[in-house]
Amino acid sequence: MLIPSIDIMSGDAVQLVGGERLSINAGDPIRIAESFSLTGDIAVIDLDAASGQKPNTEVVRKLVSSYSCRVGGGIRDIDAARQWLDLGASAVIIGTAASPELLGALPRKRVIAALDTKDSIVMSHGWKKSTGESIASAITRLRPYVGGFLITTIEREGRLVGLDLDQAKIIKKLAGSARVTVAGGVASAVEVAQLDAIGIDVQAGMALYKNIFSPADCLIETMIGQSKQTDWPTVVCDESGRALGLVFSNAESIKEALRTSTGIYWSRKRGLWVKGLTSGATQILKRIDMDCDRDALKFTVIQKNPGFCHLEAPSCWGILTGTQSLEQRVDASISSKDPFSYTNRLLSDNGLLNAKIEEEAHELIATEAYERESVLNEAADLFYFTFIKLRKANLRFADLERKILERALRVTRRVGNAKKTGSTAKLRRDTQEQTP
Repeated sequence: MLIPSIDIMSGDAVQLVGGERLSINAGDPIRIAESFSLTGDIAVIDLDAASGQKPNTEVVRKLVSSYSCRVGGGIRDIDAARQWLDLGASAVIIGTAASPELLGALPRKRVIAALDTKDSIVMSHGWKKSTGESIASAITRLRPYVGGFLITTIEREGRLVGLDLDQAKIIKKLAGSARVTVAGGVASAVEVAQLDAIGIDVQAGMALYKNIFSPADCLIETMIGQSKQTDWPTVVCDESGRALGLVFSNAESIKEALRTSTGIYWSRKRGLWVKGLTSGATQILKRIDMDCDRDALKFTVIQKNPGFCHLEAPSCWGILTGTQSLEQRVDASISSKDPFSYTNRLLSDNGLLNAKIEEEAHELIATEAYERESVLNEAADLFYFTFIKLRKANLRFADLERKILERALRVTRRVGNAKKTGSTAKLRRDTQEQTP
């Protein structure tokens, strides 16, 4: 699949030819990431950090906190690699510093070794100095320690002359189970699709910034090439991954959906179908994913009321359950502005809300673990009040889920001892006093 590249220099997204000559200054990386991230991972490369200049740490941090990013540029030690992994980078890209010692100290599946080659020899020092090591030797040496390789062909980089498909196939064989991403010279969406068909990703920059092709073109060519179809079943899901309905997409609807960041599909009766255009139940598109066989799609959307189904239900399978059901009920209470609503009372009275959270936490702590029903009831109460606290801060369950995922991606573990100050200490003392 396509991995759009955002190369950053002095805070701007840029494209260089041959790693030296500035060809394009595309401006704000955040704006570009909003578009590029709709079809999957993006690669964020800090060129200043790579060349020993002042790094673009804050810009990269913002990108990592909002999108699924591979991060590279200037990562030369374990601490720097762990920092980005802890912040939620899907993977770190390590170049000339890649060694068995460094790579072996990191989680293999989240490490990509970047090998920059010229005439099949690995280069260093900003592509200027030959290491004397062949690409085959480097891959074989590092293969046990990485989940992937990023292979850049320097003589093709930024020149739009096309990829070397034969070399890519050789590299894939050498890499074994490690996923291969190639870069340098990609000139068409067809090339991206051809490489996807054999399990190789393509990292592209220049062709995207010059509008030679788009992420939509690559997705469409990949789907057509492998499914041999021109329209595809599409599962529409909310941000928590819950299915809302089943529709169809084709090339025209995909391009419009990505162009407008909107839920747009293909209706066999109506043609191009903008979801909710008449009912108001529109969708904000967050991401499109291809399935493993490249013959079906998943759209992740933010669904507006009254819901996905034409019967004004949240989904075509009826009401949502669990956390989504609670979120809908709370939102309905807020919209109603009902003065007798307990939810609205909690939202308007911060002291009451905080007192209820502390009260329920105390009761949950005091409940014996074997009293399953009591534990369940107290946990449910605490969960409800905690969610009201989230909504008061204009947060949703999707935000909480993203934060939980972000923490799951951390590789540096904290001790996690309890804080013995404030209300936590009081709860601990009160609980101990109640214990026989």
